[in-house]
Amino acid sequence: MELRHLITFKTIVERGGFRKAAEHLGYAQSSVTTHIKELEEELGKPLFDRLGKKVILTDSGQQFFPYAIKIIELYSEAKYTLNTEDEPTGDLIIGASESLTVCRIPSILLDYKKNYPKVNLSLKSLDHVNLASSLQNGDIDLALVLEKDDWSLPELHCEKVKKEKMVLISPIEGDGNKKTVLYTEGNCSYKNVFVEYIKDKQMEVKESLDFGSIEAIKQCVVSGLGISMMPYFSVKEEIESKKLKGEVIDSNQPAISTFITYHKDKWLSSSMNAMISLIKIHSQKWLY
Repeated sequence: MELRHLITFKTIVERGGFRKAAEHLGYAQSSVTTHIKELEEELGKPLFDRLGKKVILTDSGQQFFPYAIKIIELYSEAKYTLNTEDEPTGDLIIGASESLTVCRIPSILLDYKKNYPKVNLSLKSLDHVNLASSLQNGDIDLALVLEKDDWSLPELHCEKVKKEKMVLISPIEGDGNKKTVLYTEGNCSYKNVFVEYIKDKQMEVKESLDFGSIEAIKQCVVSGLGISMMPYFSVKEEIESKKLKGEVIDSNQPAISTFITYHKDKWLSSSMNAMISLIKIHSQKWLY
């Protein structure tokens, strides 16, 4: 079983077709077809169904895919282990929640690039619904996420680095429209915490609006459209500059924490370990 065949297989799945995989890998499309044919012959099972121009994984392909990922990662691990150079190198893909990307990630990335210039860093927005599969498939290596305090997934290593202070935000003048609440999208942890808070406080809600951006929510609260709940660090600047009012939520209410997470089967390269250590150092300086 050749490594290049597995990489071709993985790329077809990720890119969504033989032609796109060939373009990405710099192969002729016939070479990609040959790789998969030889791999299927070796396994004795078809990996793809060819439906016109579309290819989809067969049941065998779906079962084999995570093993192909592990073999590729083991090869990378062996290559790193044999590398006598201690300085982190290679690619590192970080996933992060929107508010962390805006407020906390920039200083971490700047510090990392200064210390480890040979690492090629990439930053991706998180798909919270598919977080586990993104980490398993190698779409991201490491994620910094905001989730409820008791959050965990069996296939992931989830390490809490900071419990976040939550605030109820409203316009600086008056109380705004308290009967209209502005939520982040349904798969966001903030929404679940806000819903629980509303139930606990028996707040009367006549209307709710969902937003895909925390920046949009902040601007709508400023304008008086409604009220919302956010981690304090994400609205600290607006509260201090008196653009918004912020009522700190009691510590006994449901809360949000920042977690470092990666797949439990993931080999931690020197570049990953360096990033994890740097995040922990920075988190000790986060006052809010």
